[in-house]
Amino acid sequence: MYLDFFGLAQPPFKITPNTDFFFAGGKRGAILEALAYAITHGEGIIKVTGEVGSGKTMLCRMLQSRLPPDIEIVYIANPTLRPEEILHAISFELQLDLPHGASRLQVMQVLHQHLLDLHMQGRQAVVFVEESQGMPIPTLEELRLLSNLETQQHKLLQIVLFGQPELDDNLREANIRQLRERITHSFHLGPLSAREIQEYLMFRMRAAGYHGPELFSPAVAAHIARSTGGLTRRVNIVADKILLAAFADNTHTIRLKHVRAALKDCEFGAAAPLLPRWAGLTAAVAGGIAFGYGWNHLAPQLQAPPQPMAALQQAVAPAHLPASVPLSTAVSAVFNTPVAVPAEIPLFPDLDLADAKLLEQRIQAAREILEKEPGGKFSIELFVTDDVRPLRMEGFLKRAEKSVKLANVYVFPISAGGRTRFRVTYGVYATREEGADVITRMPEKYKQQFDLKLRSLEEISQAEKS
Repeated sequence: MYLDFFGLAQPPFKITPNTDFFFAGGKRGAILEALAYAITHGEGIIKVTGEVGSGKTMLCRMLQSRLPPDIEIVYIANPTLRPEEILHAISFELQLDLPHGASRLQVMQVLHQHLLDLHMQGRQAVVFVEESQGMPIPTLEELRLLSNLETQQHKLLQIVLFGQPELDDNLREANIRQLRERITHSFHLGPLSAREIQEYLMFRMRAAGYHGPELFSPAVAAHIARSTGGLTRRVNIVADKILLAAFADNTHTIRLKHVRAALKDCEFGAAAPLLPRWAGLTAAVAGGIAFGYGWNHLAPQLQAPPQPMAALQQAVAPAHLPASVPLSTAVSAVFNTPVAVPAEIPLFPDLDLADAKLLEQRIQAAREILEKEPGGKFSIELFVTDDVRPLRMEGFLKRAEKSVKLANVYVFPISAGGRTRFRVTYGVYATREEGADVITRMPEKYKQQFDLKLRSLEEISQAEKS
């Protein structure tokens, strides 16, 4: 209905996975490349988890198109197969010639020989299991036994499990611990941030043929992010209805009223947004836990000079962080950024700080570094939280004061659309190159898992002046 109005060649926000609309942002592209590498290099069992609607099926389809032609792909869409059925399902997909009424042993022998033949030809096979959180434990164990098929140097069968977070709960069962031990790589599709959603929306519009100016402002993207939990399927549903609302309004300017109208027409519109698992800082109870956990584990490092010794590795990533990674990276890795805050919104709204002296001091300190420090310097953003009750932040700072030097902690109250957030940063750093060098030397695992950023004081200062 709105295609001609926006100059589109096809619908941009259909929820059916279409690889032409694959968005590489939100770490999706990096995960795709890592999956392709792991499969082509014979890495055994691989696990990919994500909430409902986070893009697992799209990633699976992209992976199938990205793998070289010498890899035979077995796609298992029905996870509820019994153990005795999974072998037949794999054999059917590989088009193996089985005798009528073949026993499990016969199927295994034929399958093993086929995999050996593939290996002799320089080829290999991989099994993709969708919705694997619904697979019975005995069937998962049967898959584990299939992963035992190998030569002296190579696995004959790769297995990739795609599932919701409940898959992790299943894998914690004691009777499946052998499979858990065989998982060599684990990836998680997290929700998109507000900034990533803004990029995602325009990417889909361009892919569908749109050639006009930016349609979705940071404020619109932030509202969509809060309402959808950053899940791409929900974003697609809302965005489709937003375009319809704007078309009905005869405007190419997307406004918050169009977002609200779209959400009213969504099944999940009235429900509380699904929070990412690391975004507990926005909830009352989880916020206190997250504050305490983060500072208690980082305390020894924040008191010490910025050097990644054993205490740092224990706090952040045992056996993974190289000796050259400084403290600022560790802080960024633990305190990921759940909300992207547009730079054009004003800082320092009026807050009642009568009973929050530490908070008042750290807000004042934040103001002073903007006034005194050169604009070219940077600060590490620890987190952004919607929970702006002064006494809650005061309690956090009191707990932190027992372990760290509060002179290095800065709190920036940020107000947008009548809503206030706290941006908390740590330290002041001289150059962007220093931060870029740190991010470059981070292990690939952390580039995929965390959104590593430095906030320039110039950017923050411009926000204050706007």
